[in-house]
Formats: sequence, C-alpha cells, structure tokens
Amino acid sequence: IRTVEETQNSLEQDYMGILTLDQDKIQTISSVAEGRIEKLYYKTPGEFVKVNTPVYQLYSEELALAKKDFLLAYQQLGLPGDFGKNAQKLQQAARQKLAYYGFSEKQIESLKTSRDVSPTSTFYSNKNGYSTEVTATEGGYVMEGDPILSLADLKDLWIEVQVNVSNFAGLEIGQSAEVIFAELPEKNYKGRISFINPEINPGTRMLMIRVEIPNADLTLKPGMQARVKLTRSEIKGIFLPSDAVIREQHANFIWLEKSPGVFEVARVETGSETKGQIEILSDLDPAKKIVVSGAYALNSEYRFRFGADPMKEF
Repeated sequence: IRTVEETQNSLEQDYMGILTLDQDKIQTISSVAEGRIEKLYYKTPGEFVKVNTPVYQLYSEELALAKKDFLLAYQQLGLPGDFGKNAQKLQQAARQKLAYYGFSEKQIESLKTSRDVSPTSTFYSNKNGYSTEVTATEGGYVMEGDPILSLADLKDLWIEVQVNVSNFAGLEIGQSAEVIFAELPEKNYKGRISFINPEINPGTRMLMIRVEIPNADLTLKPGMQARVKLTRSEIKGIFLPSDAVIREQHANFIWLEKSPGVFEVARVETGSETKGQIEILSDLDPAKKIVVSGAYALNSEYRFRFGADPMKEF
C-alpha cells in the first residue's frame, strides 16, 4: 500500500512502422513541350539515374522551330548596322526560349557548330536519384508538363507511426528516436521526429507522427519494417506497478484503502505503460492509499466472499 503521490519517470514506447520515401525529396521530370517520346533511357522503376545523363528524347516541331530561330539569329550577327543589332536581340530571346524548354547552356552553344535543327531533342537529368515511377512510354504522345518519370533521393527516408493519444503529450518536433529494423536486427539507427499530425483519427484515437532517418550509405530500403522507440523523459505524474491496475474489457480499476482494513475500488484512466509501470491520468484523493501489491488477490477474495463483482456499480 502506498500514498497517492506524483513522481518523475521516463517512459519508453515502441511503435511499428514501415520505411517509406521522403516525399519532400521526390522530383518529377516532365515533358518540356508537346510531342512524341522517341526514346526512354530509363524504363524500369528502381534504376539509378545519374545527374547529366540522358532521360528521354522528344520529337517536337515546336522545339525544332525554337532551334531554327536561335541559329538564324546567330547567323545574322555579322550583318552591318541595325540588322546586326536586331539579330543580337533575337538571339538573346531565342536563347532564353531554349533555356525555358530545358536545353542546357552546352546544348545551346553546340547548335552554333552542329547546326542541328531536327525535331528530335535529348533531355538530361539535373539530379541523382532512383526512379520510382516511369509514366511515359516510347512512341507515346505527351503534352507540355506531362510527367516522364519520378526520381527519389534515398539518403533520407521516412517512417510513419501511429501513437496513442495518451502518449502524445511530451513529444515534439526534433525529438530523437531509436529505430531497429527487422531485416537488420543487430544495428540501431537514430532518427528524429520531423512531423506531428495535428489531427487525431476519430476512429482509432491514434495520432500519426513522422520520423526522419538518414540513409547516407543507402543500406536501408523503402518497405523495411521498423520498430521505433520513443522516450518521454522526466514525466511527472502518478505511476503504479502494472499489477496494481485491474483491467476489464471496457475500463480499468484500482483498489484504494478507505480506512484501515477497509477497501474500495476506483475507476481510473491509464496512460503509457513501460518497464512494469503504468501512468494514471485520473485525479485521485491524496488522503487515500493505493493497493499496489496484491490487488488481483484482493479482487478475487471479494468475489469469493460476496459472490459479486466489486466493479458492477460502475
């Protein structure tokens, strides 16, 4: 038996989650103009795409016209007087148009010597990443802005876990988390909470939080099952041994000493449970004492003597 008093404790909770892509680091490579996909250099999800490597060839009369405008202006730069000055303006405008279409400076400059104004143009990736989805097909027609493929940076990944509402207090953005993967049980990883959903699921009374975990060596793969350990340090409250709480289907109870040798039950709301300790969220009368050892024996004795459930009144 012990008095009702607040203490400080550290609570650890384990949650299961699945490793996923960092949605903030997914880039979509889109068609720069209307036309036909002549060639795709990456056709399968999971392929690694290097920066400055070709991604697709596009057949587009619109792009061919832009090339011709640039080359024509370049060829007229040597004309005398206003003709040459006007050609400079036209070339600058044509250069900007080609850049808008996604041509690199190197590609634009190469037009001066290659004089290639064909409708077919090759476009390159501007970043490293793994292809997660290939939307276009060779021979298919696309409009300006239609997606070709998506690239993901796997150096940072996400784990989304559902947290009990009662365990939410004390969790904050930037808080560290310990992560263990079923596929790599011998190694512990460190992550941090990067997002806490402001909305509670009304059906499950759970709250989604997101843990960000670094993956510089690319050992971790999306789809891995993760166990996330979150710690709430120095939590002030009433903590009892787990055996002190009698658990029924719809409610939890404890035994209180009303007076020497006289006991009564009290319905309580519980919070986190870890290391044999359970958090009591309900307000308790500090004048009474809690039965912390033998609560189940006391409950069974009551049933045996009186043939009734001591909690039926609740």
